[in-house]
Amino acid sequence: MSTPDFILETRGLERRFGGVRAVAGVDFKLERGELRCLIGPNGAGKSTFFKMLTGQIRPTAGQILFESQEIGGAEAHEVGRLGIGIKNQVPDVFDGLSVGENVWLAARLSHPKQRASAAAAAVLDRLNLSAIAGRLVAELAHGQRQWVEIAMVVVREPKIILLDEPSAGMSAEETSRTARLIREVNQTATIVVVEHDMLFIREIAKRVTVFHQGRIVREAAVEEIMRDPLVRDIYLGKQAA
Repeated sequence: MSTPDFILETRGLERRFGGVRAVAGVDFKLERGELRCLIGPNGAGKSTFFKMLTGQIRPTAGQILFESQEIGGAEAHEVGRLGIGIKNQVPDVFDGLSVGENVWLAARLSHPKQRASAAAAAVLDRLNLSAIAGRLVAELAHGQRQWVEIAMVVVREPKIILLDEPSAGMSAEETSRTARLIREVNQTATIVVVEHDMLFIREIAKRVTVFHQGRIVREAAVEEIMRDPLVRDIYLGKQAA
């Protein structure tokens, strides 16, 4: 039996805000190539956990290991250079530029000038965004703006991509396309998704980690999570009915 290849791991990770332990000693392991979803009710600690992974918040205690390298004290831009792509809930795009220009600018962060155009075109084609490459981002629908930012992350060829509620505010059709897009991206990158929409999670996840009161309370296959009485009680409620 082969040894698991963990690309990301936390050990005793903790974040306190005054007397409140938002994340309370979390041990987490993510295998290379996985597509993992993090779920939990509001205030469960998953967003704080995400922000610590991405360098937006510094841990109070514990370790974050990316390919066995400690990154717990790194700034967000340093985390990005190591090969971790980050897409926050609100798209970080340039409204006054076209889709293609946005993706090209992102490509220039990781590719030499002579390769950036080809890299951008390849990602736009792969994610089925070539048809809107010439449109201004300001003119796009909400879902399209989210896809553009995902393309901007993918073009930098990260080893792992962290997505914060990528389907938030989307129509059913946009959500379904986003699920297909994420599954495609998972062919070449490990992915962690923080999400509330259980229908969306059912479409993309194989394994789900459940946060509650700053701790991981369950971690299992998505089908098992949906049947778990504790998960239904603390989080799913009517959504699981």
